Amino acid sequence: MRKVETLWVSWLQRLLLMAIPILSLLFAFNIPSRMGMAILQEQFLGVILIAVLASVFISRPATANSSRTKLPWYDAILALLSVAVGGYLAIYYPRIVNEIGEITADKVILGTVALVLVMEASRRVAGWVLLIISTVFILYAHYSYLFPGMLNARGISWSRIVVHLYIDPNSLLGIPLAIVANVVIAFILFGQVLFASGGGAFFTNFATALLGRFRGGAAKMSVVSSGLFGMISGSPVSNVMITGCVSIPLMKSTGYKSHVAGAIETVAATGGQLMPPIMGAAAFVMAEFLEIPYAKVALAALIPALLYYLALFVQVDLEAGKTGLTRVPEENIPPLARVLKNGWIFIFPIALMIYLLFFLNLEAATAAYIAAAVIVPTTFLRRESRIGFRDALTILEQTGQAMLEVAVVCAVAGIVIGILTLTGLPFIFTLFVDMLGTQNEFLILILTGIISLILGMGMPTTAVYVIVALTLAPTLTKLGINPIAAHLFVFYYAMLSMITPPICIAAFAGAALAEANPMRTGYTCMRLGIIAYLIPFIFVYDKLLLFDGPPLLIALSTITAAAGTVSIGIAMAGYFTRPVGWIKRLLLASGGVGLLIPPGGKIEFSWAANAAGAAVLVLFLLLEWHARRRFAVATS
Repeated sequence: MRKVETLWVSWLQRLLLMAIPILSLLFAFNIPSRMGMAILQEQFLGVILIAVLASVFISRPATANSSRTKLPWYDAILALLSVAVGGYLAIYYPRIVNEIGEITADKVILGTVALVLVMEASRRVAGWVLLIISTVFILYAHYSYLFPGMLNARGISWSRIVVHLYIDPNSLLGIPLAIVANVVIAFILFGQVLFASGGGAFFTNFATALLGRFRGGAAKMSVVSSGLFGMISGSPVSNVMITGCVSIPLMKSTGYKSHVAGAIETVAATGGQLMPPIMGAAAFVMAEFLEIPYAKVALAALIPALLYYLALFVQVDLEAGKTGLTRVPEENIPPLARVLKNGWIFIFPIALMIYLLFFLNLEAATAAYIAAAVIVPTTFLRRESRIGFRDALTILEQTGQAMLEVAVVCAVAGIVIGILTLTGLPFIFTLFVDMLGTQNEFLILILTGIISLILGMGMPTTAVYVIVALTLAPTLTKLGINPIAAHLFVFYYAMLSMITPPICIAAFAGAALAEANPMRTGYTCMRLGIIAYLIPFIFVYDKLLLFDGPPLLIALSTITAAAGTVSIGIAMAGYFTRPVGWIKRLLLASGGVGLLIPPGGKIEFSWAANAAGAAVLVLFLLLEWHARRRFAVATS
C-alpha cells in the first residue's frame, strides 16, 4: 500500500477510493434516473473502472522495490489511461451498443489498453497466477487452430478478441463486475460501518465471554469470532490478518502449538465464505448464474456450513483435551451480560438483514444498505461507538480500498467469461463428458474438484469459481446433478484452495502470524477442514443437506450428518477421553462417512450406511465410557 506524500495526489487517492461506494450508492437507488438522466449499467461500470483502476495504480506499487511515498511517472500515466478507457465506455456506450459487432480503430486501441491495464492491476492485487491463467485463455482464442483434437478450432483475430472483451456486456462489463459494483460493495460497506462502530471488538468479546472458560477457550473463541467476522468480510486472508493478530497469540499463550494455532484461525476464517447470511462475493455471482434469489443460495449453503464449523469445533476441543490445554485467564474474560448489554446495537442490524433477506425477500444489496443505514443512528446511543463525519469519510475510503481486489479480480473473471463465450469452450467440456459417459459421474466430480484446487493455487475464490462454474458446472448439470448442488460443489473446492497445500495463501497468512512452518500449517488446515472435502460429494448425490426435500427427512439428515461429523472429528483428532488408535480412527472415519449420507434419500443403501455408522459410533462411545468408569473406580 502506497501512502503518497504529495498533498494533492494523496487527496486524489482518497477521493477516488471514496468515489467507488458513493457511485454504487447513487446507482443502487436510481438517483441519476430520478434526476432525468438515463444511464446504462455499462456506463456506470465504465465509471467504476476509472475509479478502481486509477486507485490501484496510485495505491499499489508495481514492485516490492517501488516507492511507497511517491507516485512514479509510469503509474501516473497508467492512472490517466484508466480514465481514458473507462471514460470512453461511460460517455459513448449508448452509441456503442447500437454497433456492438463493428470493429473500429478506436475500439481496438482502447480495448488493447484496457486489457493491459486490467491485467497489470490484477498482477498488483492478486499476483501472477490469475494473470497467467487469463492470458492462456486469450492466447487460446487466437491460436486455437494449433491445438489438437476437440480443442482445435478456427483462430479468432486479435482485433475481434480485443473489441469483444472490451465492450461486450458478457465480458469485461459482464456479470462478475456488475455483481461487485451493485451487490458485493453493499456488504463491504455494511461490514465497514459495523466494525468502525466497534463490531469487531464485540464479536471477539462475545466469543471470549461465551467460551473462554472452557478448555481450549482461546481456540473456540477464535472459531466463533472468525466465523462471525468472516460472514461479513468474505475474504479469508483479510479475515486471518484482522482476527488472527489477536486470537493466534492468545491461543499460543494458552498452550496451542504455533502451526495448530495458525491452522485453527485459517480454517475458521476461510469458512466465513461458506456461512450465510452473507458468504463471499462468489455466492452473489452464483445466484446470478443460477438466476435464483441470493437467499435461496444462502439457505442451501446453511447445513454444510454448520457441519464445517462443527467439525472444526470438535477437533479444537479434543486438541485441547489431548494436550491438556487450559482456559483463557479469568482477567481476560469479560462478563457476558455486560458484553450483550453494550453490544445489542451490533446484533440488531445483523438480525434485521437476515429478516429482510429471508423473510421479506428483499434484494441482497437493498437489505445490506438498509442494515448499514440502521447502524449509524444506533451508534449514537453509546459515546464510544458514535460515527461522526470524519468516521464516515474513513468508512467510505476503507470500503473503496476493500473493493479494489475483488473488483479487479471480477473484471479479469469477466474477461475469461468473454473468451469462453467467444470460443465455445464450455461446449467442448460438455462433449468431453459425453465421451466419458454418465457412468463416470464420480470420476468427473473428482476431476472437477482437482481442477478447482489447481486453479485456486494463488487465485481468489471468486475468480476460480467463475472459471470452473462456466466450464465444468454445466457438465455436472448435464449428468442430472441439481444446478445448485453443482455450483456449490465448485464453490466449495474453489474455497478449499485457500487451505490446501502447496499454495494455500490463507494458510500462509495464518502461519506468518503464528511464526509457524507454512506447509505444516497447511496440512493441519486440511485435517481441521476435512468435512469440506467430503460434504460436497454427499450433497451432489442427495440434495437433502441443501434444504431441498421433505422437512422430516431434512431434519433427520441433519442429525445423522452432525453425528457423522463428530465421528470424523474424533478420528481426525485421534483423541476422545484418551488417545485413539489407528484401527479405531479408521472405523470412526468410515462410520462418520456412512452417517453423512442422508437417510431415506436418493443414495442407495443409505439406511444401511447410517445404521453401520451409528453402530460404530455408539460402540466406540460405550467402550470409552466403560474404560473411563473402570479408570475412575481403580483410582478411587
